[in-house]
Parts: sequence; structure tokens; C-alpha cells
Amino acid sequence: MKGLILSGGKGTRLRPLTHTGAKQLIPVANKPVLFYAIEALMEAGIRDIGIIVGDTAREIRTAVGDGSRWGASITYIQQDAPLGLAHAVLTAEPFLKEEPFVMYLGDNLIKGGVTDFVRKFQESQTNALILLTPVKNPQDFGVACLVDGRVVQLVEKPKEPKSDLALVGVYLFDRHIFEAARAIAPSWRGELEITDAIQNLIERHFVVQPHLVSGWWKDTGKLEDILEANRMVLESLGADGATRESGRHPFLAAAMEGEIWDSRIEGPVRIEKGTRIERCVIRGPVIIGEESRLTDSYVGPFTSIHNRVTITKSEIEHSIVLEGSSILEIGARIEDSLIGKDVTVRRSDDKPKAYKLMLGDHSQVGII
Repeated sequence: MKGLILSGGKGTRLRPLTHTGAKQLIPVANKPVLFYAIEALMEAGIRDIGIIVGDTAREIRTAVGDGSRWGASITYIQQDAPLGLAHAVLTAEPFLKEEPFVMYLGDNLIKGGVTDFVRKFQESQTNALILLTPVKNPQDFGVACLVDGRVVQLVEKPKEPKSDLALVGVYLFDRHIFEAARAIAPSWRGELEITDAIQNLIERHFVVQPHLVSGWWKDTGKLEDILEANRMVLESLGADGATRESGRHPFLAAAMEGEIWDSRIEGPVRIEKGTRIERCVIRGPVIIGEESRLTDSYVGPFTSIHNRVTITKSEIEHSIVLEGSSILEIGARIEDSLIGKDVTVRRSDDKPKAYKLMLGDHSQVGII
């Protein structure tokens, strides 16, 4: 069995961050979202992985490499334009050949990985297995209708959903998905929709089975979803230094590798090597990367601070700060924010009590 990770797309909902970087490389708990997908496939025993890339191909290749750090073999597959998930499947056909495969959207996170999903497919006589979960806004997703536990209809972003079961960004297919993808026409969006291809399988009496997600799932395509995913992953930090399990394997382990001076650390916190904390209150779950400097500051729960970050006389919580950024002498608390690489946020004369920020890479902002 092979793996196919989709890592193209323009990430328009995360601009301006995605003007300068791939959305799949935005870190959740200081690890690129794409890496969670690779690790999930590896845990399921899948070593031969193709990655669909688009305009950000060079950045993806630089970050992932040949896959040897995971023990995987990575093949890059260029998609000329983001023309739909079924188009991506056809683009990858020379790599996939006639082997069954897992298709995993590279900006998704799934608690517990996909090992059970893969095992169910391997043990069943099915042509497609689709992952489903109830959502509050099914009109924003592909939606499945079930009858007696069977998938009978799939609709992409229906105006009047008949079900609240959304397709999670993981699918398992055998070779018949290629002929189904070739049989469909582009949707009103001009894309070959994977929901239409799966519907074609259903109408031709191939076996399409559902698999309901038992834990959480997040599509990290929007700011609030990235922050929520960050919160969920950080919750896997164990309060006593042990790791609370997130499915079969822990996302994180609490650890203290940096220097801590005259500071109070509460709850589960991970501090990486080369980082120095002075006169701070750190209230977990929190992760702080390598070679960062925090002085006279407060870091609240569900915050991820990447490498080489400087925070001085400031407060921040429920946020993500990317590498190389500085937060200096802010007179109020920053919260619910995603701050890009090499950003400087510093205090100006006026002092509003709260800020909500989404800043692109290499930005510099003076707060008034």
C-alpha cells in the first residue's frame, strides 16, 4: 500500500502568511502540519509516500527532503494547477499504479492517526473507505448520507445538507478510483471533485464504506482552526512530565532542557535546549522551542513559541509565534494570535488592553 499526501493549494484563507510559505508547513506545537501526516502514514506501516506539490514545491521539498528522517521514501508529484482532489489522484496515477493507497490532505490533523483506518480497509472487501465525522457546519464540507451503515450519496458543500457527516481529509482507495475520476466532469468550481468520483463508484455498485472518527479532527485551513489544533495537540502534554496519550502515540512529551531562572512553571511545559527563561510565569500546556529568550513575561496555556523567539515584558496566551520573532514590552496581553516568522511586535506610546494579530513573515508592527 502507498500513501498520497496532498500539499498543493494556495492557502488563501491564511494570507498573508501563505504569501511567503506553504500552509502545510505552518507549525502546530512547533511541528509543521505536514509532518503529522507523514508520521501518521509511517505509523500505519506505509513507507512509500507521494506528495502532490504546486506553487510551493521548492519549500515543501526543502522541509521534507527524501523522507529518510522518518525512514520513508518520498516522491514529489507536480500538479500544474489546483484542479480538485480527483485531479490530484489522476496526476499521481503513474506513481500509485494499481496499488491501493491512502490519500491524506496535508493540512489535516487526526487524533490517533490512520492505523485503524488502514487495517479496516485491508481486512475488508471494499473499494473505497471514507473517514467521516459530525460537524456543525456541513454546508462547508463534502457530506455523506448513510442508509443502514452504507454510503449511498455524497454531495460537495451542499446548500441544504441531508446529513451532518462531513468527509475528513483521509480516504482509502483501490485502483477503481482512477476510472471513476476520469468519468466525472468538473464541478461548478471548475474542479474534479473527489466526492463526485466516489459517487461514481457508488452508482456503479462498487463497495464504499464509512469509518467514523472516534477522536478529534481538524482541517487547519483557517486561523481559528490552527489555534484549535494547537490547543488539542498541546493537551497531550502530561502535567506530571508523563505524556497523555493521543491515540496510539503521544504527540509530545513534557521536558525541561533550557535554563530557568527565578521563574514559575505551572502545568505541562516543554522547553527546548538553548532557551533561557528569566523572571517569567509559564502556565502550561506550553511548548517553547530552541534558543529563545523570555524575560519578565507571562506565557499562558495553549501557546507554542518556536525557535529563536524573544519575548520581553509581555504577556501572551492561546497563540502561535513562529521562529525569529520578537514581542517586546507589550502593555497588554496578546491572545488568539498567529505571528509569522521574523516579526517584531513592540510597544508604542498608547496601550490598548488586548490585541488580535495575524501577521505575515518579515512584518514589523508598532502597536499604538
